[in-house]
Amino acid sequence: MSRWLCILLLACATTAQAAPQAANPDDMDRFITDKGLLTRLEDVSHKVADRAHTVADQASSLVVNAMGFLGVPYKRGGSSAETGFDCSGFVRAMYEQTVGLLLPRRADQQAAATQVIDKKELQPGDLVFFNTMRRNFSHVGIYVGDNKFIHAPRSGAQIRVEDMGVAYWARRFNGARRVAGNADGESAQAK
Repeated sequence: MSRWLCILLLACATTAQAAPQAANPDDMDRFITDKGLLTRLEDVSHKVADRAHTVADQASSLVVNAMGFLGVPYKRGGSSAETGFDCSGFVRAMYEQTVGLLLPRRADQQAAATQVIDKKELQPGDLVFFNTMRRNFSHVGIYVGDNKFIHAPRSGAQIRVEDMGVAYWARRFNGARRVAGNADGESAQAK
């Protein structure tokens, strides 16, 4: 084995070339300017920053909008403030009104149509799912930050904010998901 290593090193040494001399800084600046590289880099940088701001703004708007529905009564199958909401109807309405994305109607369908994330990665606007009816993804809410979520809990209750650390919710936590509104509609459909 060492014989092959020696041959490889010898081959590399015979083909190695001296490093080119360092370019003159003025030549390098002229090259960057002539090729428009700095402008392209700035454009890409601005696009990335704009996209990050847009996502953050949408998440903030989503949470603020959802908070405006605190106290609206729960109604099984409900999907409006006038009639009341069930959990998935509430989530669907918030995403449609605020972000312009149409999520599926049922909680389990919403889980299937969104991107799995780790609980540690939760950000405001992400979805949190719970097993409240002895089946996975039977309940959904919108994460608002600080280990809390907003949801339409059950008959006789109203939309409210809950702590995910409370024993009831902690035992039933089923997963976290992120709504990825991509152009091809794979995860959620744009209106």
